[in-house]
Amino acid sequence: MDTSKARSAILGRIRKAQARPASVADFERDTAEAYVAHHPLAPRPGVGPDVTAHFEAQALRMMCTVARIRALDDAPAAIAAWLAAHGLGGAAVCWPALGALPWGRSGLAVEPRAPSGDDKIGITGAFAAVAETGTLMLLSGPDTPAATHLLPETHIAIVAASRIVPHYEDGFALVRAELGQPPRAMNLVSGPSRTADIEQTIVLGAHGPYRVHVLIVEGA
Repeated sequence: MDTSKARSAILGRIRKAQARPASVADFERDTAEAYVAHHPLAPRPGVGPDVTAHFEAQALRMMCTVARIRALDDAPAAIAAWLAAHGLGGAAVCWPALGALPWGRSGLAVEPRAPSGDDKIGITGAFAAVAETGTLMLLSGPDTPAATHLLPETHIAIVAASRIVPHYEDGFALVRAELGQPPRAMNLVSGPSRTADIEQTIVLGAHGPYRVHVLIVEGA
């Protein structure tokens, strides 16, 4: 569902109530960008010299499983081996952006489309990853649908080592530098979905995948 028109209408009414022009003036945008660029950052935790290793350690702490591969084209074989080891079969959906990978050579039946309620495994990339907490930063788009990491029981994410940043502020800065503004949805994924609402007992998969496997591409 495209909600951009409704959002524009709501923001337009707010601007009208504030006696502002219907559209954002250049000086308003410049003022906001200058504030973001020069606003002092809060203290941030250290992540050490090896950002990739810190991300891996934090992802494991968040109950992900993690493996490293040398190149993106190695992903299908690595995923096939991991799925076989866990008895999860070889049928999956992936982001359309990953559709050109050699899935068939690894014996996988991977369809580059958004998932339905029957799909058990979703394979995505990641815009970036945050070492601070072992978090994946996923941006929605036509070739990167958010449903791929929200609906299936198992989420497999492929992230380039070069896209692992130390802190959240670095990830948000990357979005601004490369996209100008965020897309309709930005999801921050820190391990499997979980809840402790009932008797303080951790339950995985309550609101999304209960299994998250991360592949770090060291050569990308």
